Amino acid sequence: MPRTARITLTNACYHVITRGNQKQSVFINTLDYQQYLSLLVKYKKRFRFNLYCFCLMPNHVHLLIKVKNPILLNKIMRGLNLSYTLYFNSKYGKIGHLWQDRFKSKIIERDAYLIECIKYIEANPVRASLVKLLEEYPWSSCNFKAINNGLLDNLFSL
Repeated sequence: MPRTARITLTNACYHVITRGNQKQSVFINTLDYQQYLSLLVKYKKRFRFNLYCFCLMPNHVHLLIKVKNPILLNKIMRGLNLSYTLYFNSKYGKIGHLWQDRFKSKIIERDAYLIECIKYIEANPVRASLVKLLEEYPWSSCNFKAINNGLLDNLFSL
């Protein structure tokens, strides 16, 4: 049965989630998180999207991004997920799928929901009991924004 077409809009914000296959961990150590962030910067420069926040959890990733052209969303995530899968499988001697299905995306239509979505994404490590305070989790945009006066896009500038 064919997949349902993804709803996309021009110049829209998306909450993107991609999960490890069978809920497996996709980040084993610090170098893995750093590699994913490095790839995120690479694809941000290539496709010139806005990155509002992110959270890299042990078995999934949340991104809040804005793309001018809706076609770019698929290109960004395909490239990012494929590049990271090649890195991961090579490093750990694995083969096959790393990510479960295709990524999920939800259009953020209202400013109020944008703010709530940022709070939700950055609070993931606390809800999952990985840390007690948001600032304790190193793989969330919460810490990057604190370092850069709240301007995450400056950190990942073009």
